[in-house]
Amino acid sequence: MKKYRFLIGIMVALLFTAGCATQPSRVAADYGVSHQLQIYNQTLNPDAEKNLAPVVGMSGKAAQNAEEKYQRGFEKTAPTATSYQFNIGK
Repeated sequence: MKKYRFLIGIMVALLFTAGCATQPSRVAADYGVSHQLQIYNQTLNPDAEKNLAPVVGMSGKAAQNAEEKYQRGFEKTAPTATSYQFNIGK
């Protein structure tokens, strides 16, 4: 009787370990593919890294002025005091 319990125990252990040795599921095999596809589809020009020509289109002075204006947009200005004058009578 002890011998049969031992054999049954070994068979159960083999079945459990065989269940873990299966091929990866479809979800596990495709894990991360949708994320990679999303990044690829959101890229405007995938071959942009191959273009080594310098960027042209805006002069340095115009770009500097635009950047300075952008930075000034974040500065807080003191609110101006509003004064009201009411003339009653004359």
